[in-house]
Amino acid sequence: MINKELKERIITSIILLSIVSLGIFIHLYLSLIVLVVISILTWREFVAIIEKINFSKKLLHEIFKILSFCYLSVFAYTSFVIIASNKLIFIYFLIVCIFSDIGGYIIGKIFGGLKLTKISPNKTISGSMGSFFFSLAPSIIIYLFFKYDSIEKLILISLWLSLICQLGDLFISYFKRLANVKNTGNILPGHGGILDRIDGIIFAIPSLILLNYFI
Repeated sequence: MINKELKERIITSIILLSIVSLGIFIHLYLSLIVLVVISILTWREFVAIIEKINFSKKLLHEIFKILSFCYLSVFAYTSFVIIASNKLIFIYFLIVCIFSDIGGYIIGKIFGGLKLTKISPNKTISGSMGSFFFSLAPSIIIYLFFKYDSIEKLILISLWLSLICQLGDLFISYFKRLANVKNTGNILPGHGGILDRIDGIIFAIPSLILLNYFI
């Protein structure tokens, strides 16, 4: 039986993936517009969190605002470059990230167990393992049905994306904890803000640049 929260995660993931996919396949530069809009909305949500944190030095607020704007610009640019190179590959990366997130939630809820970190009390080691395990599903499907020639490469990409997604999630959770907020916004009914949904993705996609040097 799918509970309400899991259902909301799945529905939200499908909607966001559909919006991005629609932009990608209608026109290349429409995808850029979608990426820019998502990045700006995400940045505004992060700024709202930063403004609620009582830093010892006020200058830190402005530094985090500037750095986050620059970083999300890198995310948008990197995503656009990947889309321009291969639209389906970009969709594949997104699906791996989504499966990682859902897998962590499902396995974490089923098995529970030891907490992963104090940063995010709801996250467990079993959930983290579930994220890695579920992230492999899209790669296995591609290998079996599309005859991709290297399962090892696909597995490495999946595990890498899952790892960065989880670290990105923890990074944003740390700031939410400092700001004493549960969600980054309320633009997505039942799930919070856009940043709540794509906190792992905004780190995973740019990280592929680093992975590219090793594979």
